[in-house]
Amino acid sequence: MKLQFLAPAALLALLLAGCNSKTEQQSSAAPATETAAAGASAATGKKRILFFGNSLTAGMGLDPEEAFPALIGQKIDSAGLGYEVMNAGLSGETTAGGRSRVGWVLRQPVDIFVLELGANDGLRGLPLADTRRNLQAIIDTVRKKSPDAKIVLAGMQMPPNLGASYAADFSKIYPELAQKNNATLIPFLLEGVAGHVELNQRDGIHPTAEGDRIIARTVWKVLLPLLQ
Repeated sequence: MKLQFLAPAALLALLLAGCNSKTEQQSSAAPATETAAAGASAATGKKRILFFGNSLTAGMGLDPEEAFPALIGQKIDSAGLGYEVMNAGLSGETTAGGRSRVGWVLRQPVDIFVLELGANDGLRGLPLADTRRNLQAIIDTVRKKSPDAKIVLAGMQMPPNLGASYAADFSKIYPELAQKNNATLIPFLLEGVAGHVELNQRDGIHPTAEGDRIIARTVWKVLLPLLQ
């Protein structure tokens, strides 16, 4: 399977990657314009799954085919399902950044929209009300641009270094938004990976290839029923 990567209109050659912590780092990804992605979809007649997130989505520090969206694409091909996967991960992306670019990314309709944002908000201690508001705005844009799309919301958790109250309130955002918007919830994207030194790169934040294989299994369990 050839994984499609989307790039902003003003920088068609920009290589998309995923989230970061305090320092901004990027991983390389195969460049492609949305026009090319749309053309591929029209040519194959396949439905489209868009992963919209940060470097956890793009697989920072990994080969593009090792990132969990690419692994999902491989599972889809193996199962003979009529979907293609597109990766719209961007390094350092916050929910505010995602809110500003989602309209462009959705110039072509999608069938399934997987939303993975918020980790950078939490790591920077941004106001939770803003994170919630931005995620809701992204969901609203998806509903407007692709009314029939199924939305999957990837839950995230924060370590307690910013305070137990902040961490607890952060984790509540995802199930509450999923319930409010009738979206499918992945309770915790990094389940079984976060906190395991051997499954994370030296920064302690971005998963290794083995970590992303675990993430892919977590996502697949939630996504598969929506594809059948």
